[in-house]
Amino acid sequence: MALGLGNIRQPQACGELLAAYRASGARAERAERIVFGGVGGKDVYNIAAPFADGGVPVIAGRVESRDSEHAEVVFFAEREGTWLPLEGAPVLELQDPFHTRIGGELVVGGVEIYPHPEKENALMWRTVFYRGQDVRGLKPFFRGPDGMKDLRLIELADGDIGVFTRPQGEKGGRGKIGYTRVKSLDDLTLTVINDAPLLQGQFAEGEWGGANEAHRLVDGRIGVLGHVASFDEAGDRHYYPMAFVFDPTGESFTGMKLIAERSRFLPGPSKRPDLQDVVFSGGLVRHEDGSALLYAGISDADAQRIVIEDPFRGL
Repeated sequence: MALGLGNIRQPQACGELLAAYRASGARAERAERIVFGGVGGKDVYNIAAPFADGGVPVIAGRVESRDSEHAEVVFFAEREGTWLPLEGAPVLELQDPFHTRIGGELVVGGVEIYPHPEKENALMWRTVFYRGQDVRGLKPFFRGPDGMKDLRLIELADGDIGVFTRPQGEKGGRGKIGYTRVKSLDDLTLTVINDAPLLQGQFAEGEWGGANEAHRLVDGRIGVLGHVASFDEAGDRHYYPMAFVFDPTGESFTGMKLIAERSRFLPGPSKRPDLQDVVFSGGLVRHEDGSALLYAGISDADAQRIVIEDPFRGL
């Protein structure tokens, strides 16, 4: 395959994307904090969008102490306005959960951290996938490349599986989105993922991003919910939820656009001062009236949702 996918375009920096978002007057209203319990006072953040498990709405969330990066993914069900751990569900030693359905199976994933093989007192990470008929039946089936977060899968209209990747380092810098496809989950390999071409022209120099969730649209294209991020001069991080549309047939894609920013959500805690302006896209629930609920992790310490215009409306 070619080294890059899509038409070459000049990347827009976060500042330009933010200015365009603010000038657009985009809808972002009714921000709401999601209340979790049963986790011993730990933070719950970087949640995925709810999904049905045995007819019960379930949210997977990252649970960890404010002073730690060692997280667990817990599955929650709502009871009288509070989301509590789902009885009998597994607790996974992962960060940043996500989910999809492929071939009728539930596929759940997250980021596994482990000691760096070469650097003392440092951590490495990789994406781990589980599959099963339901939450209680989940079993691990694939570990992605070392050092790669934000691997995402989507069942395509022709039955193949689209794979969004996020290499870092020599190929991806701080993190860029790649894409490839496989025939089945059993065809996922480290080589296939590492060889996936990058989507060219998405991220400005020194900035980074990734795919968080993929939606198959009625015409077979893929609506991608993701994030784009940058450092400022003080070293603080700025994460923005973004969206674009990818055509798996022609392997082309639209320019990304921001769909929210931190100030549109409720004030709240931050894991560290440099993480205050962080919105980590968790998932979208799209509605027939053209609105959508964006579920997001806020400042690495909080979980909220907000009503926005469906970024894939009419598509």
